[in-house]
Amino acid sequence: MRLQRHPLYFLLRYIPVYIFLIGSATWITAATPKNVLFVASDDLTSRLGCYGDPLVQSPNIDRLAEKGVRFERAYCQYPLCNPSRASFMTGRRPMTTDVTENKTHFREALPNVVTLPQLFQQHDYFVARAGKIYHYGVPGGIGTSGFDDDPSWQQTANPKGRDRLSHDLLINYTPNMHLGIALAYLEDGGEDTEQTDGMVATEAIKLLEANKDRPFFIAAGFFRPHVPSVATKRYFDLYDFDDVQLPEKPPQERPTIPEPSYDYWDPNYGLESEKLRTFLRAYLATISFMDAQVGRLLDALDRLDLADNTIVVFLSDHGWLLGEHGGQWQKRSLFEESARVPLIIYDPSAKGNGSTSLRTVELIDLFPTLAELCGLPAPNGLEGASLAPLLDDPAHPWTKPAITEVVRRKDRTIKAGINGRSVRTERYRYTEWDYGDNGIELYDHSTDPNEWFNLATNPKYAQTVARLKMLFPSNTVR
Repeated sequence: MRLQRHPLYFLLRYIPVYIFLIGSATWITAATPKNVLFVASDDLTSRLGCYGDPLVQSPNIDRLAEKGVRFERAYCQYPLCNPSRASFMTGRRPMTTDVTENKTHFREALPNVVTLPQLFQQHDYFVARAGKIYHYGVPGGIGTSGFDDDPSWQQTANPKGRDRLSHDLLINYTPNMHLGIALAYLEDGGEDTEQTDGMVATEAIKLLEANKDRPFFIAAGFFRPHVPSVATKRYFDLYDFDDVQLPEKPPQERPTIPEPSYDYWDPNYGLESEKLRTFLRAYLATISFMDAQVGRLLDALDRLDLADNTIVVFLSDHGWLLGEHGGQWQKRSLFEESARVPLIIYDPSAKGNGSTSLRTVELIDLFPTLAELCGLPAPNGLEGASLAPLLDDPAHPWTKPAITEVVRRKDRTIKAGINGRSVRTERYRYTEWDYGDNGIELYDHSTDPNEWFNLATNPKYAQTVARLKMLFPSNTVR
């Protein structure tokens, strides 16, 4: 009989059991299992107050960072929604899930894989989500189940707010692009709770309230700051237009950087600075709006007396370029701004809380981390490593690099294209396209944090390139 099915398992796991030893005053108390609140943002670059941004107002995510461990160098495995989410929810790399675009479900390649929330279901947790955790087409999929995975959840909520219903009011600077990638925005009216993300927070809070007395894994998936950038007026008011500036330009135009490194759009879409800054202001407003919804979740944990026994994870599925590298926008890039993600983990019992870790970590590390923190046996086949040692000691010895991959699609076809893979250590980023046949890149972040100067062909760095090349795992893009 499986231990989890034994009648005594439920007594020992969920009810404080006191055993009085005859002739002794010793009492033994069974530990209470930890809960998990898993919070995901969509298309959020690492522009937050806690990541050193002087302009962005994100007080609630900042206070979570003050309580937990903030990872300065966290990276997605693929800078696109569906591949990234399939990766961290299964704990496997994109070439294992066989998901490298937004049309393939990971269960086509891995029909019997145990996902992160499924693991918690197997160990008698209540498991539910509100909003976007697996892939949704945005904005079209809002209000539906999107590209969800039914076995992962016992209960789901798919709210649809006024932002989904007001597309005729959007200001779109790139009308030839569909709304999921367009530089489009709306300074909306109404209340936060009428927006989809406000409704996601409301539904997640209801789940917390209804299940506060039993172990839970509850996921809240926010759609913002994914375009179109819609938020209520008060978040736009946080940002004066004169304070919103575009990134500094590289000292020279695309110097010695392989052409596949760049997306297929023209620099800055050919738009003038004023429109780009206006859109950027809207993007920042949606970050602050999403942050306010995170604050509602954290307040609910405090109100329900759950904060001291609930692990909170906050992350983005990938980064987002905002005009860096000579006018690049959005994702699908192996540059730092696209591959890097904000990641904060608060474990109430961690010794390193209130600190920052400078180690390179990956989103696939979340699965083994949460399994270990909650005392659950991790399934076979996970490709990440538990971050538990870094939660206790953020400077713990750590040699694991971070790998990010992308398929650069020629002429926007589905199959043809160039394969890119990038390895990030604490000092360097090394990138190669088709194993170097279509170019290589090396950036020294100790002197070039903007990744402007490609050192890959400099003979001085030949040994560094050779060493970094050896860090790629065998199951990266072919």
